[in-house]
Amino acid sequence: MRPKYREADTTALVTCHKKRKVLVVDDDLRDLLRYSAILQHEGYEVRSIPSHKDAADCVRREQFDLIIVSQGTAIFEGRTVLSRAFERNQKVPVLVLSRSNDIDCYLEAMQMGASDYREKPLAASELAEIAAWHLNRPGSRAA
Repeated sequence: MRPKYREADTTALVTCHKKRKVLVVDDDLRDLLRYSAILQHEGYEVRSIPSHKDAADCVRREQFDLIIVSQGTAIFEGRTVLSRAFERNQKVPVLVLSRSNDIDCYLEAMQMGASDYREKPLAASELAEIAAWHLNRPGSRAA
């Protein structure tokens, strides 16, 4: 026989479960929509922003458990999002995605504190696995 919960009990159960909040920033609309859909399917609360400038402003106002940001062009527009994220919270994991393996951008991102740097496109299973690993690793904001 299943236990009966009063309305107050079920409300308490629902409010105890908090979704992890992920920011996805990519100026390529197809990648932005695809990665956002994958993460939503995995159960994350996803905020999608196609502009590095708008995302940098958003990071200043909101707190995230994981940030996934595209490199942008060779001048690495993702740098502004990365630096703003760490101004707000040193422990937030930031994953930088790039269309090409640019060693200079890789080194800069990692020196700035990025948690990971991957080449696009990512398979759905790979993105889900990477997100879960970063959200559950010891020392991250979300763990």
